[in-house]
Amino acid sequence: MSRRCDLTGKGVLSGHTVSHSNHKTKRRFLPNLCNVTLESETLKRTIRLRVSANALKSVDHRGGLDAFLKKARDEELSPRALEFKRLIAKAEAAPAAA
Repeated sequence: MSRRCDLTGKGVLSGHTVSHSNHKTKRRFLPNLCNVTLESETLKRTIRLRVSANALKSVDHRGGLDAFLKKARDEELSPRALEFKRLIAKAEAAPAAA
């Protein structure tokens, strides 16, 4: 399992630990990932995703998972989140066509 957020695409960064004597050693900055269950109003079901704490705040700010996925770019979403985005768009288009 990769250390990458399913919604924002945030991943591992690399850098240096700098000591008092200015000695630099390589280190990794890991994203704050959480396994969460989010509810989709359009699909009327829950979805389990591995998202960063920052993405969780963004989902809440945009008004839920459906609104977040609608506004998100396809390049930054994981394949699993992209599939949910397509399902939500399909479900929203179905009542409009009927």
